[in-house]
Amino acid sequence: MVLYALRRLGTGLVLAVLVTLIVYLLLSSSFDSIVHGIVGPAASPETIAARRADMGLDRPILVQYFDWLGHAARGEFGVSYFTSEPVGTAVSSRLSVTLSIVVVALLITAVVSVALGVLAATHSGPIDRFAQGISLTGTLVPNLLLAIVLVFVLAIELKLLPATGFTPFSEDPGRWAAAITIPVIVLVVHGIANLTAQVRGAMIDELRKDYVRTLRTRGISTRSVVLRHALRNAAGPALTVLSMEFIAMFGGALIIENVFALPGFGSYAFAAALQGDVPIIMGITLFAVALVVGVNLTVDLVNGWLNPKARIH
Repeated sequence: MVLYALRRLGTGLVLAVLVTLIVYLLLSSSFDSIVHGIVGPAASPETIAARRADMGLDRPILVQYFDWLGHAARGEFGVSYFTSEPVGTAVSSRLSVTLSIVVVALLITAVVSVALGVLAATHSGPIDRFAQGISLTGTLVPNLLLAIVLVFVLAIELKLLPATGFTPFSEDPGRWAAAITIPVIVLVVHGIANLTAQVRGAMIDELRKDYVRTLRTRGISTRSVVLRHALRNAAGPALTVLSMEFIAMFGGALIIENVFALPGFGSYAFAAALQGDVPIIMGITLFAVALVVGVNLTVDLVNGWLNPKARIH
């Protein structure tokens, strides 16, 4: 497993270089407009050229990229073109807002989905139909539409929750909970839809296997068979879907945070992309690649622990 983890990390490093290189090459076509946006439309050609040189954008593209990569390898990601804020500080300060929403949503998704999936797999009839209905509804309803409906009903009409804004947990836990409730609901609905269907399907497959019948003939209780054996074996596919949902929730934050005016990672990434803030965009891209690689590696290691037969040496 150690060698496997090292190979995966090596693959992740190669992926990070390729992705960031592609992004930088794509951004390079807009460098002129970015410089014009910084110095203003009335700036003289001399001023524009001087500013471009100060930003290091007058060098060959590959030289610029590998200079950035060398600094990034040392943990130096540059500063924002527009605020002069260090990229690491800018991203980490906004990330806490997004994580407070995504982690809560992920925990609720995992608990509810496992409970619904197991019940649906072990109880036919109304419970199974209810779980399948939840999965179908959550898959069909777009996040943006659900967010708008919830804001209209819960914030505008009933005035139960704030429509926008964010309060850190350290300042006021109650207001923090109220601020993230609607965004969490939006993320949870889609997550539960996908994960419940996966848990249900995986549990049905496990409960039909020979070892389950063998355990039952030995007098082991149904609860023990379901929770200690079948659920453990079905956890692998479910964890894979849960990891994908975790990554998808970060992507969904791009929409959700803009709808609810939350100062998080998603809204900051969107604003940086609109401005053409290259250091911020590159830092966010590198973080996104690291997130995907880290989550996938963690899931592989956990699956190897849950199911020794799946371990890769």
